Amino acid sequence: MQVRRLVVGPLDTNCWVVSGEDGTPVLLIDPADDGATVLDALDGAVPEAVVLTHGHFDHLAAAGEVCAATGAPLLVHEADASFVTCPTGTGGALFGFDVTAPHPDRELRDGDIVTAGALAFEVIHTPGHTPGCICLYGHGRLFSGDTLFAGSVGRSDFPRGDAYALRRSIAERLAPLPDDTAVHPGHGPDTTIGRERAVNPFFPRA
Repeated sequence: MQVRRLVVGPLDTNCWVVSGEDGTPVLLIDPADDGATVLDALDGAVPEAVVLTHGHFDHLAAAGEVCAATGAPLLVHEADASFVTCPTGTGGALFGFDVTAPHPDRELRDGDIVTAGALAFEVIHTPGHTPGCICLYGHGRLFSGDTLFAGSVGRSDFPRGDAYALRRSIAERLAPLPDDTAVHPGHGPDTTIGRERAVNPFFPRA
């Protein structure tokens, strides 16, 4: 598997281009901004899906441009799906950004499988940062969006955030994963579940 990181947008968001060893097929996660850069990275490949880990403006600003240019379907968890089409819903209005995404083509639920050729990732619903936050888990990797960062977690003090739900998502959905799971977050460097179990104050302690 190939995993390429693009750091784009005003909040240095990680956009992930995931593909097989030969570079195809492609799964695009969080086209955060700068559609020209994202499309350039695709190098003509049409994503089998464009997935948003949640509905915040800094993770979806290029979704409309990329989906229009490639015809790829947009996938968002059902709890965030109705919020991505307006600046108030995406949170962009709070920061002066008029940022939206198209209406999703598919609304995701916990346990759904997102595929790109032989690649298959399970949708893990991890509410807290937003009600519709998800992680994608498969092939020993976790694309964690803003649920889990290296040494920290996403904020829960924005509208629709829930600190209790976020801690429960970490404890019940992510902490049980194997220590050697590679974590590719929405911002910042990669980590592993084992490292976070050891150092992250938001992980449960025995």
